[in-house]
Order: sequence, then C-alpha cells, then structure tokens
Amino acid sequence: MNQTIEQKSGVLVKVGSADASARAHHAPLGLQTVAVFEAAKGLIVLIAGLGLLSLVHRDAQIVAEEIVRLLHLNPAHRYPNIFIDFAGNLNDGRLWSMAFAALAYSTVRLVEAYGLWHERSWAEWFAVLSSGIFLPVELHHIIAKPNFLNVIIFLGNIGIVVYLAYVLATNSKHKKNSAAQ
Repeated sequence: MNQTIEQKSGVLVKVGSADASARAHHAPLGLQTVAVFEAAKGLIVLIAGLGLLSLVHRDAQIVAEEIVRLLHLNPAHRYPNIFIDFAGNLNDGRLWSMAFAALAYSTVRLVEAYGLWHERSWAEWFAVLSSGIFLPVELHHIIAKPNFLNVIIFLGNIGIVVYLAYVLATNSKHKKNSAAQ
C-alpha cells in the first residue's frame, strides 16, 4: 500500500494510499439501475420527439398509414385506426409542441438519471415524487382494464418508490447520526 506524505504549513500530513484514491466511489446497484431506467425513458422519448420533428412539413397521416402497412397491421382495426386518425389531425404547430414537450420530458429524465447515478439527494426525492405521482393513475388502469402490462408497470413503479424511499430514509438516518457525533 503506497501512502504519500505531504508537507502542509510545516506539518507532515498522510494523504492516503494511491490505491484508495484510484478507486472511485460508485452508487449502489439499485440507484444505478433506477438511473439507467430513467435515462432509457429519457432517450426513448427524445428519439420519439426527433421523429415528430421529422414529420414537420409532411403529411403525417400518409406516414402513419405507411407505418401501419410496414407492421402488417389492419388499418380497419381499432388501434391502427386511432393512430392513423391521430396522425391525420397533426399540423406543424402540434408537431413542434409535442417535440418540445418530448425534449422537456427527456431533459428532466436525463437530469434525474445523472443525479441518481451520482447519489444526489434532490434526485432521489424527485424520483420518489415523479414515480409516486403516477401510482394512483396506474392503479386506476389496473382496476379499469386489468392486464399483465399494467400490473408490471404498477409493481415496477411501486418497487422504485419503495426502494428510493428506503434510500432516503437510510441517508437521513446517517446524516442525523453524523451530526450527533
């Protein structure tokens, strides 16, 4: 173990080992996992927003019909028809607004992911609130239309909220113990 000693203000001070300084601090795996999940959501929405911008000055309904055809979906069925009708009502102003909203959402998610990765308490609080706020809506979806995907999304968000609340409580307890000493 290599330790370095430096002279500061005439006093010899042990700085630490080269091994210890080489090892960087890493956030717990749970926080890293939530950070990656939030970053993925942000990137997916950013890509979708850029896709919306590519439709500016184009007929979005024709593009939607082409997507439905490429996916071998029947345009007469409910969801492909909703998609095509929605695209038919888009204009450049709506596309710009939706792209801007996608940019804002993705920016928030990416900043949150950065904060979680670096164990910032503001990001932990924000993640608890932003995940927790959707729990009643997701519960309503499960009650109104129960399906496997809705249950998985709900359980995943509950898991994130509970884990981050645990991290916040643990960090708060450590701060109180440190302050008492």
